[in-house]
Amino acid sequence: MNYGITAQEKGEDVHYFISWSPLAIADRWAINAKVPAVAGIYEIYWMDDHDHLRMLSIGQTHYGGLRSEIRRLTDPELMTDAGIKKTLADEEIWFRYAPSSSPAVMADVVWYFRQTYFPGNPGVEHSGRYRKIFMNESAPDKLIWVP
Repeated sequence: MNYGITAQEKGEDVHYFISWSPLAIADRWAINAKVPAVAGIYEIYWMDDHDHLRMLSIGQTHYGGLRSEIRRLTDPELMTDAGIKKTLADEEIWFRYAPSSSPAVMADVVWYFRQTYFPGNPGVEHSGRYRKIFMNESAPDKLIWVP
């Protein structure tokens, strides 16, 4: 299966189609073996004691690619933030990704998700190219997460 992001423009609007990779446990060896070293977007979760996934991070990466960024963000030995480091050390960490070579596309997609997950405070900007952004996701896993 091909993972990634495609777009369909309609006037001043855009509809993105995201095909996510399967969810995977963040193990350094599996990340090095399976995650491509290309630009893209990612989501990182931790599993709570009720077997619910909780969002830890969503973002985009350019330099070094998905492999190095997911590896860095999921390894407690590489993390400097004490709170996140404890979560990484104590909890089961999961991730998924979608490659993209376009910084503008990644900016729009990450903004859309962060605006949806954290209304009013996405913390990032979209590309500014479109009046409205719409999203359709496809994933091999049924993902239900708790904010």
